[in-house]
This record gives sequence, structure tokens and C-alpha cells, in this order.
Amino acid sequence: MRVATFRVDGRRRIGELTPDGRTVRLLEFVSEAGALPLVEAMAAGERPFTNGTTVQLDEVALEAPIPRPRRNIFCVGKNYREHAHEFARSGFDSSAAAGAVPDAPIIFSKVPESVIGPGDSIRIDPAVSPAVDYEAELAVVIGKGGRGIRKAEALDHVWGYTIVNDVTARDLQGRHKQWLLGKSQDSFCPMGPWLVTRDEIDLADTSVRCWVNGELRQDANTGDLIFDVPTLIETISAGLTLMPGDIIATGTPAGVGIGFNPPKYLKPGDVVRIEIAGIGVLENPVVARERAA
Repeated sequence: MRVATFRVDGRRRIGELTPDGRTVRLLEFVSEAGALPLVEAMAAGERPFTNGTTVQLDEVALEAPIPRPRRNIFCVGKNYREHAHEFARSGFDSSAAAGAVPDAPIIFSKVPESVIGPGDSIRIDPAVSPAVDYEAELAVVIGKGGRGIRKAEALDHVWGYTIVNDVTARDLQGRHKQWLLGKSQDSFCPMGPWLVTRDEIDLADTSVRCWVNGELRQDANTGDLIFDVPTLIETISAGLTLMPGDIIATGTPAGVGIGFNPPKYLKPGDVVRIEIAGIGVLENPVVARERAA
């Protein structure tokens, strides 16, 4: 099942994509929270239903599947080995003293207000940061909540997956010795194009790729994750109750802008395209933020 959030007739709706990917069947949820009520309902054992109405996908404006998560997005740092080494070499890694490859998951977060949808602009302000980077990531959407979730049962708590671009201001990340500010700037969390249920993805073998202006920068596989999805869920839920609709971005592979010499930071006019097998394509242009008059 693939679920999209979109605007039609001035209202935010959700719908299930048809197998051909060209139309969506409207589901009986009308909410500014997008797909979140659907995830909550299905986690409670309810089944979605449609009145049979379909609309053409190219006639609606796609939005982030969960346009405003109920709380911060959980993110994982340095979760691919090659990226862990490239980031440790960059000089912006405040955790590098403990070793390039972490011995436990590094968890940080992005504020909900950073989320934007497919086609929306990543807005950069050189006066705030001239060192804005891209990070292609598989994101987990929690279905059944819980605390103290064991690794063996963790996937039973997953509703599905989407794509996240963990856009990052590298200089802010380094200057403040923590990652919240550099990760949470407005528009720094493109998400989409839709949610897919967990049966659509093989976590042991799913490709994650990213292009900037048509140049392939990142090309990896979820099988290369240092800490797999069950481990991440077990780690986060050990003392913190996960809720339906919570989002976990699982980390980015090697090939980010900071890994090049000189770095290849994003600039106005760039286009970032992320493709994850089984989900689809998330593409966003980069623009300069307009200064207040």
C-alpha cells in the first residue's frame, strides 16, 4: 500500500495510489495532519476505506506524507561505514574523538517545522550558513507505539517507510558541537513522495541513491547500515515511548557534499533528487531565501 498526502479542491486529503501509479483513490480521512490519522487508525486495528473516488496524480499537489509530525523527527548519525569515515575526516564531527565508526547509535532530532514536501524549495540563507549539505535517507514510520521494544519484535511496530533528505548546515553543526540547529533550519527536511507499508520494502536489500543536478553523489544499500532498523527502534524506545506516526531517519550513506575536496555544498539553482527502491523519487530545488525588507 502506498499513501499520498495532497491538496485537492482546497482541502488536504490522503489517498492510496493505484498500481499504475497514475491515480489515487481518496481515503475517508480529511485532516491537516495528512496521513497521520490513517497511521494511528491502522495501528489501532482499523482498516482504511475509500468511497471509490479517484483523482489523477498529476492533477493534485503532493505534500509531505505527514506535513507536521507531532514531535521532532528522530535521526541517526554516522550509520553507514563509508559515511562515518568521510564525516570524521571533514572536521565537523564533534564525536570523532571516540572513533569514526560509532559503537552505539548516535541519535539527534529535527524539529517538525523543518518538513517540506516533494517539489518544495530547500531555502538557504548564505548569511546564516554558506555550507548547506544534502543527506539521502530511508525513514521509518512507527505504527504501533511502545516502550522497551525488543529488537526481535521491533518490525511489528513499523507502519512503513518514506524518504527524507536530512539537509544540514555543516558550519552550524560544527560550531555548536551538536546537531539540532544545523539540522532544523526551515525547509531542511524534505519528505515524500508518499508512505509505503512495511511489506513494500526489503530492509536487507534496498538501494538509496542521490543526484545533485544529475550527478550521482550517493549510491548505497540499506544492507550496509551499521545499526539496522530493529536496533534503532530498540535503542530509542528503551526509555522513551514511541508513538504512532513517529519518524526515524536511519542515516545517510557516503557521498555527501562535505565528503568532497573541496566540499560540494548546495547553492541556489541546484536540484536534489533522491530515489529509494520500492518507494519512489523525492526531488527538491534549492533557492536563496528572500531577505526581509
